[in-house]
Amino acid sequence: MPNKILILENGTVFKGEGFGSGETKIAEVVFNTSMVGYQEIFSDPAYLDQFVVMTYPLIGNYGLTDEDFDSKGVFLAGFIVSEYNDMPSNFRTTMTLNESMCENNVVGISGIDTRKLTRIIRDEGTMKAMICDEGANVDECVKAIKAFKAECDAVKRVSRTNARHCPTRNPKYSVVVIDCGIRNISLRKMNDCGINLTILPYNSTFDEVMMQKADGVFIPNGPGDPADVPETVELVKKLKGKLPVFAIGLGLQIVARAYGAKTFKMKKGHSGSNLPVKNLTTGEIEITSQHHLYSVEASSLKGTGLEVTHVNVIDGDVEGVEDSKNKIFAVAYQPENCAEPGDKQEVYKKFVENIKAFAGGKTNAEKNRY
Repeated sequence: MPNKILILENGTVFKGEGFGSGETKIAEVVFNTSMVGYQEIFSDPAYLDQFVVMTYPLIGNYGLTDEDFDSKGVFLAGFIVSEYNDMPSNFRTTMTLNESMCENNVVGISGIDTRKLTRIIRDEGTMKAMICDEGANVDECVKAIKAFKAECDAVKRVSRTNARHCPTRNPKYSVVVIDCGIRNISLRKMNDCGINLTILPYNSTFDEVMMQKADGVFIPNGPGDPADVPETVELVKKLKGKLPVFAIGLGLQIVARAYGAKTFKMKKGHSGSNLPVKNLTTGEIEITSQHHLYSVEASSLKGTGLEVTHVNVIDGDVEGVEDSKNKIFAVAYQPENCAEPGDKQEVYKKFVENIKAFAGGKTNAEKNRY
């Protein structure tokens, strides 16, 4: 493999071996603490245009399988790993990680001290970086990194542009999904609850949503700044009191902004599968999976009608909000990926209960089944 270097915005240089695409790329660097699941991270729209540092030391050892991709594409800019294994041991493997990275123009660098890099990001915050050939002029590269401006249309680039239906057998409920970066596993969890799904683009209007005769609306996680999707924020404002809403990740920030709260970019974000969150209703500590770089200002929620339901144990950030009167609630974590036995199905069950309570009788899916 060719020699590559990773240059951080602060001038720090890491030397290693390249894999994947041979391009030179600049992107924001984030780290993920998950021990498994690199294929899900690889295909998660929330990682759009990011270099992902995997803190687990060995990556690539079980390859990739067609059935395990979590979305319609590959969105991250690059992988940064301690050790890359290009000889996977898995009977389900259909291709190596390197092969897919080459196909999708994703760059990679291995053989660097990922623990040191993670500490830099943890202490100094998320920053931009470049992966390039070893012989590049570092000073010129740092200038290019500092001048680099990320695009502000992240959700637009991962969202579908037309409607898609995702039915289930014997449906009891009908829900509209606003595609801010939907993952396949979220669709499966909804289907498992007896929910027929209609996936609409992120910029769908209130009238377009109501035309679907849905029982509720789901807003999933996605990439970027919630301030860049005013169309979705406006939609939530109009849905208030009209339909139950359930949101996760970016969806929580969108809901908060729709209620008049403020959001901000975090120093290093939350990314991994072992992040502790306290449920303020039950007092339980839940180990959660997350990926978001923005959060809600807790003080700005006062008087909005939203109550904080979950907080991060480590830094106190808002991890859940609810408007119980209008049956709108959201969590910052990804409930289908939580690192506990049985995962966090209660949020899906709560959404179903809100739908039933809001409908007060037969749901639209039951009315329109045949």
